[in-house]
Amino acid sequence: MIEALDVLGAAGLRPVYWAGRTTLCGSPEDVAAYDRVFAAYFGGHPASPPNRVAVTPVQRLVAVPAEPDDPGGRDGDPPDAPEQRIATANRIEVLRHRDVATLSAADRAEVHRYVSALLPAAPDRTTRRLKPSPSGPVDARRTVRSMLRHGGEPVELRRHRHGRRQRRLVFLIDVSGSMAAYAETLLRFAHAACRVRPGTEVFTVGTRLTRITRELRRREPAAALAAASAVIDDWSGGTRLGDELKEFLDRWGQRGTARGAVVVIGSDGWERGGTEQLATQMGRLSRLARRIVWVNPHRGYIGYIPSTGGMRAALPYVDRLVAGHSLGAMHELAGLLDGRLDSSGKGGDRAGGHA
Repeated sequence: MIEALDVLGAAGLRPVYWAGRTTLCGSPEDVAAYDRVFAAYFGGHPASPPNRVAVTPVQRLVAVPAEPDDPGGRDGDPPDAPEQRIATANRIEVLRHRDVATLSAADRAEVHRYVSALLPAAPDRTTRRLKPSPSGPVDARRTVRSMLRHGGEPVELRRHRHGRRQRRLVFLIDVSGSMAAYAETLLRFAHAACRVRPGTEVFTVGTRLTRITRELRRREPAAALAAASAVIDDWSGGTRLGDELKEFLDRWGQRGTARGAVVVIGSDGWERGGTEQLATQMGRLSRLARRIVWVNPHRGYIGYIPSTGGMRAALPYVDRLVAGHSLGAMHELAGLLDGRLDSSGKGGDRAGGHA
């Protein structure tokens, strides 16, 4: 407060009041107590603005460092007390492997905060456009232009190479009744991907197909989920995966959204209609997408066998079948999408061979 006064000056109560309020109040709840103490000490109410605007605290998500024994905090913050760090690490480890469907509301909210802090991103791909590079083939045009600027002397060989661009991520998330316990976790994961890569596309499937990309582009997770929930009319309804996948491919996927993309389907595979339509559309999707990752919450259980008709129909076209039931599964999914997919040829690692 003294350092603040040195900057503001003490020509009256107003700068003294604001210097103290800025440095001594840790939250909006402290302002009332500070005003009472200030008035008691200085013998009068400070000259504060007549219409004080209520301050609404904004929740900020901060990813927990991966190394619990790191001596310093992120961005130069002082390290926490050892007991606090151990308790936090133990808490995260306990929640990491627990099924979100079995968690209490408070524990589920904590898991969702960590999921929202993830940084899922798709792997890179080589583009056709060439860009200047210190290594690679000789760029004849730029080399000749450089020679002309130096009187025809080959002063420097200019080189170029193909650029790199991150592949598009496309999410198709099942919001039917059987996925009600896991849909919000998957939507928060998709929102984290939208925050990292603005080109990410998100759709929900159930009894209808809903594009929620625009809603999930809001930065705050709570506001994004609320906006998405307002446009999803088939929450906790039935499942028509085949019909909704066909609509996605006809309206968006075939026109470019799914071409060369990494498509993440979050569903338990329950199909209300026949499975022939789902198998046909999965075949279409596999010919467009670079990779298809199917996230099934039941995949995390020991001894899981894909016995539902929808899963059995889709498996021959799925590159990875992964779990999606816990915080640890979401971490593994983020790592899988972040450039660590199998580099072997497309189709060589279909999940059907592992089931």
